[in-house]
Amino acid sequence: MQSLPVDRTEVIRSCVNPTYSKVFTLDFYFEEVQRLRFELYDINSSHNGLKEADFLGSVECTLGQIISQRKLSKALLRPGGTVGKAIITITAEELTGNDDYVELSFSARKLDDKDFFSKSDPFLEIYRLNDDATLQLVYRTETVMNNLNPVWKTFKVSLNSLCSGDHERKLQCTVWDWDSNGKHDYIGEFEATFKEMRGAIDGRQVQWPCINPKYKVKKKNYKNSGIVILNQCKIIKMHSFLDYIMGGCQIQFTVAIDFTASNGDPRNSCSLHYIHPYQPNEYLKALVAVGEICQDYDSDKMFPAFGFGAQIPPDYKVSHDFAVNFNEENPECAGIQGVVEAYQACLPKLQLYGPTNIAPIIQKVAKTASQEVHTKEAMQYFILLILTDGVITDMADTREAIVQASHLPMSIIIVGVGNADFSDMQMLDGDDGILRSPKGEPVLRDIVQFVPFRNFKHASPAALAKSVLAEVPNQVVDYYNSKGIKPKVSSEYQSSRPFGP
Repeated sequence: MQSLPVDRTEVIRSCVNPTYSKVFTLDFYFEEVQRLRFELYDINSSHNGLKEADFLGSVECTLGQIISQRKLSKALLRPGGTVGKAIITITAEELTGNDDYVELSFSARKLDDKDFFSKSDPFLEIYRLNDDATLQLVYRTETVMNNLNPVWKTFKVSLNSLCSGDHERKLQCTVWDWDSNGKHDYIGEFEATFKEMRGAIDGRQVQWPCINPKYKVKKKNYKNSGIVILNQCKIIKMHSFLDYIMGGCQIQFTVAIDFTASNGDPRNSCSLHYIHPYQPNEYLKALVAVGEICQDYDSDKMFPAFGFGAQIPPDYKVSHDFAVNFNEENPECAGIQGVVEAYQACLPKLQLYGPTNIAPIIQKVAKTASQEVHTKEAMQYFILLILTDGVITDMADTREAIVQASHLPMSIIIVGVGNADFSDMQMLDGDDGILRSPKGEPVLRDIVQFVPFRNFKHASPAALAKSVLAEVPNQVVDYYNSKGIKPKVSSEYQSSRPFGP
């Protein structure tokens, strides 16, 4: 695997406990394993070159591990792979974007009257002045009919749209008198900045004179064409996926595997469950690709693994939600490797059967997720990975289970293994329209992602993981935002530095 140098810290001379001020800025992608390597050198020469430097050791980790722990401390591996006494500590913090929203309430008084038989019908337009000096319309209020002292409705706009996150950026605000023929009459304009608007945060009013430049030149005693007033400015913080993860939210990863007879006898090399000594089957490839990413966000690295559609010992009754390790009291496996080993160990003990019912397993995870709802805190979000070789037979029950699960902190990823016709499965993925229960109840939010494994047969496992996990961060944020749940913030994590060792 090729590694590319990202950046270097400054050199700190004659110090055995250095704290570096250098900040490394990296793009974060939840759906990718972003491997990092930190190398420490002792610089001997005066020109700071690495050629004559002594290599003290290195640490390898993923960006996900640093983010989920906020502060990662690891012993340096010395040349030759031995663990040294030196410890490197890396802290992470999100560089805040401009995702926040602002709520603005405008009114005006004593606007010029532009109509002969009635009063003006004013509306307000706010334009952002771009870097290339062009104007971009940000917001247009509704029209208040026949009123020289209008009070416009409160509106919400993102800070990014309003001023590109630049609080000093000029905003051109124009007041018009609406006409039904579309030829609106110009009343006047004023320039503002978001910095000025912030003056209305504490309930104080901010006012601007509305000026008509032509009147200003022509009329001797011209003052203005009215006053525009900002009565309220409220900043609405939009929390990010990283806010929740860094606040201690754990991703609880659960896998469910299809053991129906259509997979073929696991002893036969044509079976989708055949364990090849050198080549993992599609079930294992999909499990490892997705699990490898999710495991970085789960501190105990214990993953429940279930099977469905098989007759299981001792009485060989069909089960649609049995523990792959056959321990119903504790279905958790140690790490993704533990899930792989439990899967391989259970295959000879099962009788593959049917039908393909996945509602029971969705309901099982939903039951655990529903207990999390009562905490009213962002501490656990559940991801259920379902691996199946065919179209499910309990579609009505599954739709009902998904609709109910959409109210809970959980997402469902379904990977279709093998060459079956999965067209009916696409309806579970809300991308093509809103999924509804048999009674007609719509999903509260889109929580299902479905992909056939064959689409990624000739791609890397990372491409599959990227496809199915890319929507998860938004699903996490959507859930907690809809419930009004803010990220937890630990006081020891407060830091003014964005991201650096």
